[in-house]
Amino acid sequence: MIYNEYKSNSNNNIVLAEYVREMDVSEGVSVGYPIGYIGEHLPGVDSGPPYLIVPVPGSGVDTDLTIDHSTGEIRTKVRLDRETRASYNLVAIPLSGENVRVLVRVHDENDNAPTFPMSVMKIEFPENTPRDVKKTLHPARDLDIGRYNIQRYNIVSGNINNEFRLSSHRERDGVLYLDLQINGLLDRETTPFYSLVIEALDGGSPPLRGQMTVNITLQDVNDNQPIFNQSRYLATIPENATLGTAVLQVYATDADADDNGLIEYAINRRQSDREQMFRIDAQSGWIAINKPLDFETKELHELVVVAKDHGETPLETAAFVSISVTDINDNQPTINVIFLSDDATPKISESAQPGEFVARISVNDPDLKTEYSNVNVTLNGGEGHFGLTTRDNIIYLVIVNMTLDRELIPNYTLSVVATDNGSPPLHASKTIYLRVTDINDNAPEFDREVYQANVMEISEPGTSVLQVYAYDRDEGNNSAIIYSLMDTPETHSDWFQIKPNTGLITTRTYIDCETEPVPQIIVIAYDNGHPPLSSTATVLVTIHDVNDNEPIFDNSFYNITVVENEPLRRCFVKTFSSKTNNNNHEYNEYAINRRQSDREQTFRIDAQSGWIAINKPLDFETKELHELVVVAKDHGETPLETAAFVSISVTDVNDNQPTINVIFLSDDATPKISESAAAATKFCNNVVLRFNQIRVIWQQTQPCNLINSQPPPPR
Repeated sequence: MIYNEYKSNSNNNIVLAEYVREMDVSEGVSVGYPIGYIGEHLPGVDSGPPYLIVPVPGSGVDTDLTIDHSTGEIRTKVRLDRETRASYNLVAIPLSGENVRVLVRVHDENDNAPTFPMSVMKIEFPENTPRDVKKTLHPARDLDIGRYNIQRYNIVSGNINNEFRLSSHRERDGVLYLDLQINGLLDRETTPFYSLVIEALDGGSPPLRGQMTVNITLQDVNDNQPIFNQSRYLATIPENATLGTAVLQVYATDADADDNGLIEYAINRRQSDREQMFRIDAQSGWIAINKPLDFETKELHELVVVAKDHGETPLETAAFVSISVTDINDNQPTINVIFLSDDATPKISESAQPGEFVARISVNDPDLKTEYSNVNVTLNGGEGHFGLTTRDNIIYLVIVNMTLDRELIPNYTLSVVATDNGSPPLHASKTIYLRVTDINDNAPEFDREVYQANVMEISEPGTSVLQVYAYDRDEGNNSAIIYSLMDTPETHSDWFQIKPNTGLITTRTYIDCETEPVPQIIVIAYDNGHPPLSSTATVLVTIHDVNDNEPIFDNSFYNITVVENEPLRRCFVKTFSSKTNNNNHEYNEYAINRRQSDREQTFRIDAQSGWIAINKPLDFETKELHELVVVAKDHGETPLETAAFVSISVTDVNDNQPTINVIFLSDDATPKISESAAAATKFCNNVVLRFNQIRVIWQQTQPCNLINSQPPPPR
């Protein structure tokens, strides 16, 4: 490239001062490589060679370049290095013409690989360092510039589970700075050390690389509690063991390091062994007897042993130690009963099914386990409703054998008997008074299915009609009853209301006999169980006018004749009575007053129609005249009644052969007669009287038209 420099003279005229010649060459070319000619492409001939070369002081022209004065050719004297010198400056003065200022620029080549300031770098992270926390690493440097400078960093190896990642950013000084970031969850106990190989790459093709090893040590934090080699320890010791006797050793480990992993042992006295029957060595974990043991006082000692580390915030864990004390057989069994009800009282619900548990029975014997494990346990009482079951002859369960019904049997008395196998055997017994609790398994029951009630049509609202009553065989809330009326407008139930707690039915509004003479009410009784049970009863309410007229028979006296062989159930006469009141008052009911007549019930009467029929065979010879008192009673709230008399004459039929009865009329009823005529006269009169009576009865026996009509027999 050639361009001119201009300067002004004293007259402010611009004159050409010198030419500027720029040349370019890549670094690393071979020695003697031709860079170019000074006068080449100059616009005039006055500036051609030969030249007097004047290097710019300190530019390195004399040491690195060779210049031919006669031709102006510039060649390399050594291998150029841009990183050492990026340009060369000189002035070529020709014999004539203008001076030429020469600038030789050295272009960069990718001849330098990235380098880290150290090959190995050590850093530390606490193992609980959260994700994305970063630490700055030493960045790599590259003497090349531009795209041949460092472009990126990579982790080549050692990144276990991809726990780390790199991030970088370039500052104004052109350096690509490097950070190491946490990418996962660190755990010193899993991986305590990482050795990452990190490389820096420039932009060459192919890129040049530089590597550094980063050794990462994870610092321990107290994040692991001690762990026992077993969660429960078991030991057996005789009760006569001396003080200081070693029982067993517990052992725990801690994955942390240094003090965080240093363990000491102790017995948790708040939760166990408050009597300090045992002691433990804090360093070794050996448990020994601290006080004399007594099997009869306590046969099993449960210890809670704690292992605690020495961290700044100590962590601890616990293990259970069961120490059984052995003894000889010198005690009878004891029976402990735990009731499995919700409040641990002796009760069982009547809804319990066969197989359901009632109580847990443990048979405790201060003697050897092997001795009382064979104790024979029996259950008596309960009428077969309860049984006893066991799997190990130590723990027994009282179970339900048969379904229960509290309403039939509310309480049971059970007896548990335990017999050991000693010689002689020892016995123990315990009585259980078991209560059967209620469930809501019985609906309320009314004392009748249908109630009859009467009320006057003129009754005011609030008038009492009837009090219904229902009872519930359950108990407590299950037997508490609430009454209500079913809404049945078609039967005018809205005329009435009921008190929920008493069952008293009263009128709610004015009632109308002409609209409905017999409204029907359905009463519902609910209990207070969950869910509630209910039942219903029907109340038939008869609405009455004021009852102030008694029934009136069409005849106050009926005279009837009937033959003695008239068949049974044959209706032979009808009585009739009428009323002047309205509605139900006019319906009369008929009955024979048995207190005053027909106690033998020879006749009967239909209560509705008034027809009288034969109920038992008639016998003229036994009784030829029957007199009945027939009562007609209305249906008023205060019933009124009246009576009529029915005389029934029985006529004879020839159903008996003659019989002769002789009655001697002597003073001692012997067959004798006085000589006087008066006695004979008396005998004759008596015979005539009897004949006359027979004749009169025969004359009165007439056919009855009602019998011939034969109406249907009464219901």
